[in-house]
Formats: sequence, structure tokens, C-alpha cells
Amino acid sequence: MEERVAAIADGLAPELVWLVEHPPLYTAGTSANPADLIAPHRFDVFETGRGGQYTYHGPGQRVAYVMLDLKQRGPDVRRFVAALEAWLIGTLAAFNITGERREDRVGVWVRRPERPAPPGEVAEDKIAAIGIRVRRWVTFHGVSLNVEPELEHFSGIVPCGVTTHGLTSLVDLGLPLTMPEVDMVLRAEFERLFGPTIMAPA
Repeated sequence: MEERVAAIADGLAPELVWLVEHPPLYTAGTSANPADLIAPHRFDVFETGRGGQYTYHGPGQRVAYVMLDLKQRGPDVRRFVAALEAWLIGTLAAFNITGERREDRVGVWVRRPERPAPPGEVAEDKIAAIGIRVRRWVTFHGVSLNVEPELEHFSGIVPCGVTTHGLTSLVDLGLPLTMPEVDMVLRAEFERLFGPTIMAPA
């Protein structure tokens, strides 16, 4: 990814989005608090250059590494992050799930009114995470969407430093979707926001 970002910045390679699925691991962003790594020996832990804190990646979670040239698209990081949120929210909407932004919490959230919550509040779970970096106006790292990961694996960290809300997935919400089904919608929603795509050679 570092090599590709440099090549895009130098005008030697086109933009690229990788859709990947990792083995179980934890990653630490630039704001990670060591105290939030509850089980440091459970899975491998990788230091990354992305923003944010600790998160989990593993089977059943779609990770999208987004390498776009903001010099060509508009050098506005805030707008880019909003577009990533809109990408995830639009993908969820295609499956009749209402994903929402929160001003005080990064990522995409789903209300869970059937669950207990403090008076005057509604329980919420996080279904997608965002963590990016920008170098020479080329973006990298990206987003993760919980399709069917083992949610218990998140218990080894304080995900993104948030202790007051839970986590969910498409399958946890009662949608037994496959990764190819989700990928098809992710691509369509991406093209709606960012423009047409072509399949990159393997």
C-alpha cells in the first residue's frame, strides 16, 4: 500500500481500492491508548500509520483500502471522510439498515431500540469503522464493514476507545449475506459517489 500510494502521488499508477479479508488481528492507529489493548497476546498487533485507535480485523469483515488522489478530486480531507461515511451508509441502506454518523464518534452506527439503554437514550452498535491517512494528497487505509465477523474477538480491545456502545454485523442484525453480495453493493455505491471503476488485474 505504501508503494502504491507513492506511485499514485508520482503519477505512475492509477487510483486503487483493495477489498481484503484479514486473519484475526488487532491494529493500532496513531491515537491508540496502550491501556485499550486488553488482551495483548490474543492476536498479533500491528502498528499502523492510520488515524484512530485500536480496532480488530478478521474473517467475515470486509476491509477496503482506498487509495485515491485528492489532488484530482479536491484536496479536502473532511469531505473525503464524509464521502466514506456516505459510502457505508448507502451500502447499509441497500439492505434496509439505517446507518448513522455521530459527531463525537467515528464510524457508522446502528440504533438498537430493542436493547436496554440509560434513560432518555437509545442503545447503539457500531457496524463499520473508518481510519485513514493522507500523504501528498493520496489517501490510504480506509474502512471496515462487519459482515459476519466473530464479534467476541473485539473484546480484546476497547474498539476505537469507545466503552459505552457495542458492536454489530449484518448477520447479527438478521441478514445472512455473503461477502460477494456485500461487495456488489459496495462497488455500486462507491461508483455512485466516486465515479466508475474497473476490475484491477489480480
